[in-house]
Amino acid sequence: QVQLVESGGGLVQAGGSLRLSCAASGRTFSRNAMGWFRQAPGKEREFVAALNWNVDTTYYASSVKGRFTISRDNAKNTVYLQMNSLKPEDTAVYYCAADSGRNYVVPLSAPGYDFWGQGTQVTVSS
Repeated sequence: QVQLVESGGGLVQAGGSLRLSCAASGRTFSRNAMGWFRQAPGKEREFVAALNWNVDTTYYASSVKGRFTISRDNAKNTVYLQMNSLKPEDTAVYYCAADSGRNYVVPLSAPGYDFWGQGTQVTVSS
């Protein structure tokens, strides 16, 4: 089992920034991918960003590319999501996810991930 705990959400004005953190504990895998997803009220959970734990390969949804940056600190078993130039449409609950190492490529959709955090609310006011 892998436990994931997100933090760093909050209320910010449009144009502002937030940094989300996801601390992983328990059984960690050397080849697991980590991802961030978000879910707004009445909408499906959508992919935001992902990276491979061992390789600096990152992926972004087109809606956040150029504004969000995913990174990781292996020594701390932590993944970050730096969010800049926030827009009201970025308002959602943000979830951290980890796969179990079963994927050959970094999954870009929710079914590819096996462990999820509880989510952290991000609200962007206009």
